[in-house]
Amino acid sequence: MGKREDEKFMRLAIAKTREGIRGGQTPFGACIVDAKGRVVVCAHNVVWKTTDITAHGEVNAIRLACKKRRTVDLSGCTIYSTCEPCPMCFSAIHWSGIRTIAYGAGVRDAKRCGFSELEISNEQMKRIGKSNMKIRKGVLAKECKELFALFNKVSGKKRLY
Repeated sequence: MGKREDEKFMRLAIAKTREGIRGGQTPFGACIVDAKGRVVVCAHNVVWKTTDITAHGEVNAIRLACKKRRTVDLSGCTIYSTCEPCPMCFSAIHWSGIRTIAYGAGVRDAKRCGFSELEISNEQMKRIGKSNMKIRKGVLAKECKELFALFNKVSGKKRLY
């Protein structure tokens, strides 16, 4: 997919993240798109709502996509994530067969906002794991970083530690 499509789908992930923030969740969201450019699902983080520390935006999107498609195989799909996936999410993306990750803000942006991120990049995990996954970083990065400011304004800076 090209820059225009990347931005279109990232905007859907951003909109879903804003919805999550309004509902008291943290500023992370994702959109999964199939190989034909059709949206499978968009989801946001629901860690606080579900009291499930693994309910990150990407994992939530993968769960919903697998349920919708009635398979654990999301081969050929692309995931658009408002922030660089953490190691848990990167692993779930890998195991699901998703071929491409496109993300906006970086893991260091989340860390600067106060989230307890492990500072290991997707590129490092890809290299160490010898993955053939494609990674496109910085898609609508400015807009994705603005989600952290919105979160701080709305939530009173509730964090995950």
